[in-house]
Amino acid sequence: MARMEEVDALKAAFRGDEPAETGLSRRQRRAARTRARALSPVRILVQVLLVPVVTLGLTTSIYLRTSPYERVDAMRHLAALTGCKTAHSVGLAPAAEGGIGYHKRNDPDGDGVACDTGPVRAAEPEIPVTVATDTGGMDADMPVHDMAGAKFLRP
Repeated sequence: MARMEEVDALKAAFRGDEPAETGLSRRQRRAARTRARALSPVRILVQVLLVPVVTLGLTTSIYLRTSPYERVDAMRHLAALTGCKTAHSVGLAPAAEGGIGYHKRNDPDGDGVACDTGPVRAAEPEIPVTVATDTGGMDADMPVHDMAGAKFLRP
């Protein structure tokens, strides 16, 4: 009889099963292992740390899709938000109000020029707004920004 117990122990070792607990079926043991993995502190910590990363990725993606600027310029505009040093490094400083790279937080004196330590860049012309011919029930005079097949109403 002892030989059969050894064989069962070897089978369990090869399968990776834990020693059989009294009264627990194989399904119950598997459920306990799954529960232990799901509630692992490391797994929970990783998921919590990924929340800001996913949020940043989603907001950046939404901004790039709805921004009136080209994607590269939109990223430069976002980078200029971090401060004048970054705005200078991406080539957007000084920026006039209404232009790419202008943010009120970078204009402490409120004169309409952000990061004004040199010649002022003129505001870039606004992207022309197209008026939709097929309004789909919308007012025909309402300006629409058409971008990659998606239509966004301009405020």
